[in-house]
Amino acid sequence: MPALIVIAVVIVAYANGANANFKGVASLFGSGTTSYRTAMNWAAVTTAAGCLAATFLGATMWKAFSGKGLVPDAMIAQPAFLFAVAAGAGLTGFLATWLGFPVSTTHMLTGALLGAGWIAGDVNVTRLWEGFLKPLLLSPVLAVAAGSVLYLVLKALRLAPDHRTKTLDALHFLSAGAVCYARGLNDTPKMAALLLGLGWLQGSAGMILVAVAMALGGLISAKQVAETLAHKITGMNPGQGFAANLATALLVTTASLHGLPVSTTHVSVGALLGIGITTRQAKWRTAIPVLAAWVITFPVSALTAAMLFQTLSP
Repeated sequence: MPALIVIAVVIVAYANGANANFKGVASLFGSGTTSYRTAMNWAAVTTAAGCLAATFLGATMWKAFSGKGLVPDAMIAQPAFLFAVAAGAGLTGFLATWLGFPVSTTHMLTGALLGAGWIAGDVNVTRLWEGFLKPLLLSPVLAVAAGSVLYLVLKALRLAPDHRTKTLDALHFLSAGAVCYARGLNDTPKMAALLLGLGWLQGSAGMILVAVAMALGGLISAKQVAETLAHKITGMNPGQGFAANLATALLVTTASLHGLPVSTTHVSVGALLGIGITTRQAKWRTAIPVLAAWVITFPVSALTAAMLFQTLSP
C-alpha cells in the first residue's frame, strides 16, 4: 500500500502539472507575446521556485489537506484512506486534462477527501465549509471582479496598452512568473499532504517528489489545456493579459500566505473572464463548458474516492 500511495500521489502531481502549469503563462501565449515552448519553460522554472518556497511556507496548507480536522485523526493514518483520496483526485484530473478542460486540483482533492471521509461516516461539516468550500466558491467571484477592475485601473494609468512594449513585455513575464510561483506555493503542500504516513517522504522530501512530477506533467502533457486557456476563454491583447496575471498573482499569493485553499484555476480563469466581460470578448461557448467541468469534477472525484475506500477498507 505505501508504494501504491506514492504512485497515486505522483499521478495527482503529474496531472496537476499537465493541467495547471500553463495557467500562469496562458496570457503570454494567448496575447502573442511569446511562443508556447518559451511560455512553458518559464512556467516550469517559476512553478519550481514556488514549490521550493512551499517547503518553508506551506505548513498550514499541508495540515489542511492531510484531512486533519475534516475527518478523525485515526482515519488520516489509514493507508487505504490516503490512497483513495490520491487516486480519486488523480484519475479525475487525468480525465479532465485529456478532454482539455482546465480544472482545479484543489477542487478534486477536496471532493476526494469528502467522498472517502463520508464512507467512513465522520466528516466535520463546519470545517468542510469554512476551511474548504467557502474559499473555493468565493475565489472565482473575487477573481472576475479583480480582473475587471484592475484592467480598467491599469488602462486608465496607461500601464496596460493594447500593443507590446519592452516595459510591458517585462512586466507581463514577471506577472506570469508570479502566478506560477504562487501556484507552486499553493498547490504543492496539498498533494504532499497525502504522503503523511510514509516516513522519509514526509515534509521536504515529499514536496520535492511532487514538484518533479508537476514539472514533468507541465512539460510533457500541457498542450490541450494550454490551447483552451490561451485562446478559448477570451480574446486578449498584451495589456489585458498582464492585468489578468497581476490579479491572479495577488489573489493566489494572499490566499497561500493565509493558508486558504483557493484554486489557481478558478482564480486565473475568473480573472481572464472578468477582463473578457469588460472588453466584450468573452467566449461563452467555451467558458460555459469549463465552468460546468468545475461543478462535475467535485462529485466525480468524491465518488471515485468513496468507491476505492469502500473496496479497500477491511
